[in-house]
Amino acid sequence: MRIGEILKSQKTTISFEFFPPKTRKGWRRLFDDIAQLVPLNPSFVSVTYGAGGTTRQRTHELVERIAGETGLTVAAHLTCLGSTEEEVQQILTRYNQIGIRNILALRGDPVSPELKTNDQFKNALELITYIRTHFPDYDIGVAGYPEGHPDAPNRLAELDYLKAKVDAGADYIVTQLFFDNRDYYDFCERCIVAGIDVPILAGIMPIISIDNMRKMADLAKRSRFPAGLLRAVQRAQGPECVERVGVHWAAEQVRDLIDHNVAGIHFFTLNHSNAALKVCETLGIQDFSGITGAGNICK
Repeated sequence: MRIGEILKSQKTTISFEFFPPKTRKGWRRLFDDIAQLVPLNPSFVSVTYGAGGTTRQRTHELVERIAGETGLTVAAHLTCLGSTEEEVQQILTRYNQIGIRNILALRGDPVSPELKTNDQFKNALELITYIRTHFPDYDIGVAGYPEGHPDAPNRLAELDYLKAKVDAGADYIVTQLFFDNRDYYDFCERCIVAGIDVPILAGIMPIISIDNMRKMADLAKRSRFPAGLLRAVQRAQGPECVERVGVHWAAEQVRDLIDHNVAGIHFFTLNHSNAALKVCETLGIQDFSGITGAGNICK
């Protein structure tokens, strides 16, 4: 299915993000993880794509395996920095041939000079325009940043650029991770003011360890860790307790988001979905396709 259709048919979607493993053991562990998700009917899963396409082949393999072996709806990430138009066309044609119709279109991180090719797409807006022109059957997702894009000159220009991506054909937005729902709700309201009217999926990543939290800080450079969360992590007595704190915090976020009838929850798993599953278990969610909320914002 196309994700746009799923978002219209479900009140709040639940989805999960994975990345291509580097080892055979990692592939086995990942598919064990995904096997746990299948009976719970996740709305879709997404597969990341390395800077400059450094995981390109593994991304294709993972997308094809998930779609072929599990029947889950898959969204393939596609970055454009370091890619030529011909390469992007080949990738989209390949996905088209196997029935993949969902792309998360991203600029991607700058690549190292030795990997760099002729950049025919300078940003995600140009990539979206190309996809919509040459592959109109695709549903396109884009990234949003509740706490601010690290490269944006200011918050007004950031929303103008996001609006341009939606106007160019983006069907939905997936936000960067955040730990305070007020940042997300404010982002949604600012999108409305800017004239952005597509669904906005909330990106959630449960903390599972101190090292994990530091990696989050590196990956999402503007992420704000609320003082209450930091105090709770500091009080935790041992690694297992840190994970419990992370699951509890994320569960409270998700409960509140569902109560406000958000379009979707997108879990960043780092290929370990146990914490996300514990969040859902804590909230009594056993079937991801049947979630309902109480409000009407961020739809």
